[in-house]
Amino acid sequence: MELKTLEIKGFKSFADKTTVNFNENITGIVGPNGCGKSNIVDAIRWVLGEQRSSELRSDKMSNVIFNGTKKRKAGGIAEVSLTFENTKNILPTEYHTVTITRMLYRSGESEYRLNNVPCRLKDIKSLFLDTGIGSNSYAIIALGMVDDLLNDRENSRRRLFEQAAGISKYKQRKRETFNKLKGTEADLARVEDLLFEIEGNLKTLEKQAKRAKRYFELKEDYKRLSVELAVYRLKDHTSTYNELKEKIKKSEDEQIAAQTKATQLEAALEKAKASNIDDEKALSDKQKHLNELVGSIRSKENDKKVFTQKIQFIKQNESNLFHQIETAQGSLAQVEKDILYYKDEIGKEHEIESKLETQLKEAQLTLNRIKNDHGSLKSELDGFMTNQQQLERQVFELEKKVAIHASQRDNLLRDIAHHNAEIAKRNDEVGELRTKYEEL
Repeated sequence: MELKTLEIKGFKSFADKTTVNFNENITGIVGPNGCGKSNIVDAIRWVLGEQRSSELRSDKMSNVIFNGTKKRKAGGIAEVSLTFENTKNILPTEYHTVTITRMLYRSGESEYRLNNVPCRLKDIKSLFLDTGIGSNSYAIIALGMVDDLLNDRENSRRRLFEQAAGISKYKQRKRETFNKLKGTEADLARVEDLLFEIEGNLKTLEKQAKRAKRYFELKEDYKRLSVELAVYRLKDHTSTYNELKEKIKKSEDEQIAAQTKATQLEAALEKAKASNIDDEKALSDKQKHLNELVGSIRSKENDKKVFTQKIQFIKQNESNLFHQIETAQGSLAQVEKDILYYKDEIGKEHEIESKLETQLKEAQLTLNRIKNDHGSLKSELDGFMTNQQQLERQVFELEKKVAIHASQRDNLLRDIAHHNAEIAKRNDEVGELRTKYEEL
């Protein structure tokens, strides 16, 4: 195994990419102080996995990145690559050329690559473990290492002999094995603690499992009973809805009949009002004629003082006659016959007095008859009005009942919709509970 090339870019003083080829003609790298010879050794140690910045003569690891000059800005990445020729298969890999690369970004991120494939630092150390090449290997001598060997500082000689004898890898494996054993012992102690905790919680979990089982059983019973109750309530509400629907239909039929009857009664009332108007008109004409007769009678009173008492009696009854005339119905011809009859009787003594007396008596009789007829018409009209008011009250009561029934029907429809939604919700809950039960 031979070192073939070293590529440095952005590491310490190497701002540009620099490639150093190690072939048979190369025996060493020389130069004046400060030209970067030690930086090449630091680069090799760094790419092999050196993690201590003090070994690289820096305060912190980010200082290995090119920090810039007055004429050039600082770099953002430090990258070093080592290429080995593995023709004798000393390295445990099938590749004849092995290239290891380490990159460090200004943000602090680091990356290792093996033949341009991302890998871990552990993989690189394992690859060079038994070859004598490493960041702490004495195959790479840095400043101060010779003094450490001569003075045997921190057992430097022993480490050198162990690396030369090839037992350093076994010591490394021993340390890793001891670390694994310590980790395993810690895991076993943790497992015992977990077992103790599990045993302590096992009874509680069993009780909780029994309670959960009982809960699901009660929940199933509750769900079944809820569905049965909803079905029963739905049937009850359905029957009530049908009964109310029949009552509403019956009430609507009654309302239609009452409205028809009220219409008929209103038509009869209008007809009676029209006839009453005609009667009142005829009565007004007769009253006018009677007033003319009374005027003629008053003109005759001056000539016939004998009939003063009769005329006074007529005057006393005159107000009653006016009220009776307003409600009277009859025939004017009958009044004239009565007047002629009384005129004939009065004519036996005095023609003028008999005529006047006859007219007065006939008029009084006619007015009485008219009053009686008008009273009967008024009573009939009052009866019609009373019946109409009763019918209107019945219509109002029926309309109120219809409104109440309509409100009850709407409430029942809303209850039915609510119960249907509740049933659908319960069915969804039943499906979810069945799914959860199957999962459990």
